[in-house]
Amino acid sequence: MLGIGLLGGAAAGTWLTGGSGGADARGGYTAARQMWHSTPVDTLFPPTLTGSGAGPGGADRVWTRVGVAPDAGCAGALDPLLLKVLQPVGCARLLRATYTDATSTAVTTVGLVFTEADADAMATLRTRFSDESLGDRDDLMPRPYAVKGTSAARFGDKQRASWTVRVLTDAPVVVYSVTGFADGRTVTDPQPADRALDEGAADAPVEAGLTYDAKGIADRVERALRKTAATGTKKPS
Repeated sequence: MLGIGLLGGAAAGTWLTGGSGGADARGGYTAARQMWHSTPVDTLFPPTLTGSGAGPGGADRVWTRVGVAPDAGCAGALDPLLLKVLQPVGCARLLRATYTDATSTAVTTVGLVFTEADADAMATLRTRFSDESLGDRDDLMPRPYAVKGTSAARFGDKQRASWTVRVLTDAPVVVYSVTGFADGRTVTDPQPADRALDEGAADAPVEAGLTYDAKGIADRVERALRKTAATGTKKPS
């Protein structure tokens, strides 16, 4: 079961009203914070994501959603240390979905942490992530969302191979993704997606395309979020 707002939006295919979300002098933060229950699940996490040229060597990638977690708080869903790092901005709601690639050999969980922060607090957190390279620390890797009866059924903490964490400043949201092998194999040397791709690493997660999946899926979900936040939760005509 999904949260009431997400499930209703996905089933009806319409925008929900979901709260006041009035004008905000700092770029619509109030309205953006309401998106977790005012936006259809298929808008935030499309059933299929297409990545033209997003794979190794510029290969095309296609990812299919295999499950959406019930909307929840962050406790238990995020590693305690990552939760501590995000504590200054708070956690209003966490939304997660898991995707698989076209061959069902890689699985990726993508998450949206809707925070309680204003623009200044989000900017401060983003600066900290940059200055302290927090996005490269494997002890701050996000946790996966395993989906029973799918290729992601064995996707646990020990299967995490690559990840990315992005702190947005134009919306009160932290976007993350974490990728692993669908066969349940343990990964001993996970690689941060952005750094590994920038440095041209040749580790197993890179060669298998997992770093590309982590980055590609996060990119596309982030774009969908930004587009929806920019246009507002208006009911289609």
